[in-house]
Amino acid sequence: MIRVPRLGRAFATVGLWTMASRVLGFARDVMIAAALGSGPAAQAFVVAFSLPNLFRRFFAEGAFNMAFVPMFAKRLEGEGPEAARAFAEDALSALTAILIGFTLAAQLAMPWLVLALASGFADDARLELTTALGRIAFPYILFISLAALFSGVLNSLGRFAAAAAAPVLLNVVLIAALALESAGALSALPAVGPPDADAPARLHAGTVLAWACLAAGLAQLALVRAAARRAGMALVLRRPRLAPELRRLAIVALPAALAGGVVQINLVVGRQVASYFDGAVAWLYYADRLYQLPLGVVGVAIGVVLLPDLARRLRAGDAAGGRESANRAAEFALALTLPAAAALIAMPGPMVGVLFGRGAFAPEDVAATALAAAIYGAGLPAFTLQKVVQPIYFAREDTRSPFRFALWGMAANAAIAIGLAPAIGYLSAALATTAAGWLNLLLLWRGARAFGGAAEPDARLRRRAPRLAAASALMGLGAAGMATAAAPWLEAPGWRYAALAVLVAASAALYGAAAWALGAMRPAELRAALRRG
Repeated sequence: MIRVPRLGRAFATVGLWTMASRVLGFARDVMIAAALGSGPAAQAFVVAFSLPNLFRRFFAEGAFNMAFVPMFAKRLEGEGPEAARAFAEDALSALTAILIGFTLAAQLAMPWLVLALASGFADDARLELTTALGRIAFPYILFISLAALFSGVLNSLGRFAAAAAAPVLLNVVLIAALALESAGALSALPAVGPPDADAPARLHAGTVLAWACLAAGLAQLALVRAAARRAGMALVLRRPRLAPELRRLAIVALPAALAGGVVQINLVVGRQVASYFDGAVAWLYYADRLYQLPLGVVGVAIGVVLLPDLARRLRAGDAAGGRESANRAAEFALALTLPAAAALIAMPGPMVGVLFGRGAFAPEDVAATALAAAIYGAGLPAFTLQKVVQPIYFAREDTRSPFRFALWGMAANAAIAIGLAPAIGYLSAALATTAAGWLNLLLLWRGARAFGGAAEPDARLRRRAPRLAAASALMGLGAAGMATAAAPWLEAPGWRYAALAVLVAASAALYGAAAWALGAMRPAELRAALRRG
């Protein structure tokens, strides 16, 4: 029997596991910043780890899964579990063959891949170091992409826990590896790269992290594969064959892959700009990690849960139900990401300083990262709402329209990042990302209006959205004032964590009070919405 969980409970399941992953991710990044700082080893690791994560947007949760999930869900609903399993096994076999060939080719082309991402490393010891780390970490794409396919199967079955928990393993493995490295337990592992690229301790820590990425990918794949077996979907590898269903999958996935490629070009442009400013690759990475916390918790939960739900509702002809799901997801996104964006804009310095400002991560690194975090924060609502609007297209197997819109975003991103770099330096990359995010959201929303009103805000959302924005603005002003008053405690070594926790809690309380006073949110209605979901 297929389980179709209530949306509220499903959002909570995915959101809680994603929150656990992001919190552990912060712990991981704090340890990485302290161990590597912002020097050559840090920049090399960031680029090396970015390479498999860049391409996973094609093969994992990006183009492939956005096309695979609706097709798998339709077979599951219309033809039964056996037909769905056969389709999934064909997809698994084809994806495995493609990924093995791609991974082997990437090993040979690694120096050119590094330069494609960070040409500022040319004629620099960072190129050799990044190439060595990249060759170790790149096979991560094979394991994480196959894990994403199993996760798509589980999500379509209404089983969200294992798929949502899998990313936690990446952070657990990296934290454990850094702890062991710090204790000297991994001293026998030789460091890679030129010895004069950075301090020996930083080179060794970077090498340990690269190997840990590979181990984490294996662990994630093992977890979701076991969960799929328990759910009755024990997929087995076959000899790859071009079945008619796979041809349809390729036709649907190709435009999404191209759209994903445009998004990745945006990231590449930003990293290229950053690679010409010493330390900027690391600064943008840590700023990105800060705004990815709310984006991951809310955006991933919405994207993972909403896509299968919309596919089921549209197959059943329930257009009104689809609109209700999209509107409540948008309301949920705004209620959580607008205050997060206000906090990032109002007090990035205290957050970056407390979380990352230690060890090799100097005060000037904190200041530079905080500026980028504030700019990314301004784009947070757009990045999250894209997760609400995109499933409206993907549930109808329309991946061409998002590609066209992404091209406009790419053009805007490149123009801003490159054009403003001489004036504002590395910050042009962050500004370009935020501007392109808002442009892409506007285009997606306008295009989705053609789908019978699925993207049209209902009366409740139109009433609540401006009130949520006003409550968030009030919270931002209050948070900025409280951060100024608490500066001595935020900078005191023995009090900084407690002071930041109190500041965040006080800001959240202020937002809740403002939202209640303005009529933006009512606890009873929130509980009722979760029960209805």
